[in-house]
Amino acid sequence: MWKAKQLSMDGRVTFAIIEALPTYSMLSNKEKKMGHKEKSKDRKDKRLQEISLLRTIPYSDHQRWWSKETIAVVTGGNRGIGFEISRQLADHGVTVILTSRDASVGVESIKVLQEGGLDVSCHQLDVLDSSSITQFSEWLKENYGGIDILVNNAGVNFNFGSDNSVENAQVVIDTNYYGTKRMIEAMIPLMKATAAGGRIVNVSSRLGRLNGKRNRLENDELREQLSDVENLTEELIDGVVTTFLQQVEDGTWKSGGWPQTFTDYSVSKMAVNAYTRFMARKLCDRPEGEKIFINCYCPGWVKTALTGYAGSIIVEDGADTGVWLSLIPEQAITGKFFAERRDINF
Repeated sequence: MWKAKQLSMDGRVTFAIIEALPTYSMLSNKEKKMGHKEKSKDRKDKRLQEISLLRTIPYSDHQRWWSKETIAVVTGGNRGIGFEISRQLADHGVTVILTSRDASVGVESIKVLQEGGLDVSCHQLDVLDSSSITQFSEWLKENYGGIDILVNNAGVNFNFGSDNSVENAQVVIDTNYYGTKRMIEAMIPLMKATAAGGRIVNVSSRLGRLNGKRNRLENDELREQLSDVENLTEELIDGVVTTFLQQVEDGTWKSGGWPQTFTDYSVSKMAVNAYTRFMARKLCDRPEGEKIFINCYCPGWVKTALTGYAGSIIVEDGADTGVWLSLIPEQAITGKFFAERRDINF
């Protein structure tokens, strides 16, 4: 409410109460934040609508570098995002092998897809177990000769809502980071030599971003080291997660400058992002016909078991960018981080 002075016809001064719309500067910080959130949500919703539309547009013949002979492996493909990535890849005509830690669960999962006429197989795989990975690799080589696409989707999270326990940090790091590393190391020798190049897609998260506005790594020195792609090493990345786990063990992790939301999960995905960049640089010198392109992406907060079904994004949209990265025609994109089919900052 504003009180305005006005001059009447007889010259006397009177006051009128008028109501004015508040300007941006008059809004409280809380109101400003709400406004930003609403705009951000509107933009994201619009982008997801665009992506849903893009999914309905078929690839043209000259874009389709793949065929039934193209083999894709999707880890943790028995449910959630992994299951949907498997379904979408198979729907595009790729032969898909989804893996499951529990063999019987994997069998039940592929029945659903096979009933829909899709070419999908399954195999038991535990990314925590090196012998399991070795057995899977030997089976792949014997039955398929090699693979063209690897989607590292297998992962775990034990925190929901406002929880931030690190009780299961060791398992989270072992599964999400070291499990991804083990699979990449095992599958690279099996990548077929093709003109299109092999594709590796790591399912990651914005929670692992180094420079995000929220949940960022507060240790400036460590953030700078992980941001320096040219000098990034596997030893450095391993050392980061080892330091984190040591601090978890001795109870000092809260003062370590680590991300404050889902800390163990965030650190595991931060390591996956860094390893993606490291491997992209390591693989870039491979000769033509033997190229391997590696990228990571954030599916968003998807309604799956990993989020306690509290997510805001449907699984079809969550899987979309992973499938898109797997199938990009004449791909020369590598070492990047994506969300909603767009390149985002690490």
